[in-house]
Amino acid sequence: MAQLEEVHGLVLSVRKHRERDFLVKLFTCEYGKLMFFVRGTKNPNNKLRPAIQPFTQAVYIADIRDRGLSFLRDSKNVSPFSFIQQDIFKNAYATYILQLADAALEDRQTDPGLFEQLNKGLGAIDEGLDAEVIMNMFEVRFLRYFGVMPELRGCVICGVTEGAFDYSSLHHGLLCPKHFHEDERRYHASPKAIHFIRLFSVISFDKINSISVKEETKKEIRDVLDQLYDELVGIKLKSRKFIDSMKEWGNLLKRH
Repeated sequence: MAQLEEVHGLVLSVRKHRERDFLVKLFTCEYGKLMFFVRGTKNPNNKLRPAIQPFTQAVYIADIRDRGLSFLRDSKNVSPFSFIQQDIFKNAYATYILQLADAALEDRQTDPGLFEQLNKGLGAIDEGLDAEVIMNMFEVRFLRYFGVMPELRGCVICGVTEGAFDYSSLHHGLLCPKHFHEDERRYHASPKAIHFIRLFSVISFDKINSISVKEETKKEIRDVLDQLYDELVGIKLKSRKFIDSMKEWGNLLKRH
């Protein structure tokens, strides 16, 4: 006899299974990332239907199996991120964040702290805070989950933690100006971009409403993060490419 239990979950992805059923991937506070089978949600009266929409968090009544698919039976306290669901731009950034989480986490890798961060980050996007900055914060933090987090606390040679820095692939971390000569192929990155990337690795999501980043600096941050991901992670998510295309549309609209 299956034992039902309550889990706090965030919908990572949803896909159809056969004619009437769905496979729903949740990141749960209690069990980490799990795939659930949901039966018959094509019926518009199915009470689970609102709880398995993308960008939704809820308390789920679930039958957790040790192997294979688990099963969702019911839900309560359903809380959709409504503005993300309705806005193509917010949707794009949130989709990339959740796909990055899916790629970075192993199944059943529990991390209540990350679960809380994802909910707070999506909540901030939903409330209208800078989605690109929030995306960058997650990109920096997920480097740890991919097992490639560089040394961002200070210079890897002397340990100094204040001043301008550049990133060194050779030393897998930051160099201060006194030690730039240790790696001629360092990124030659913008000091402002490095400053914000260091900040993004430690700042609480409760403080992000105080962050203001100029468009020029955002592009410099993007350049550094792209280099880091190309070099250290090596994944190419479609949602990331869509964001790039979306920004191009925005630039075209501004010109007209």
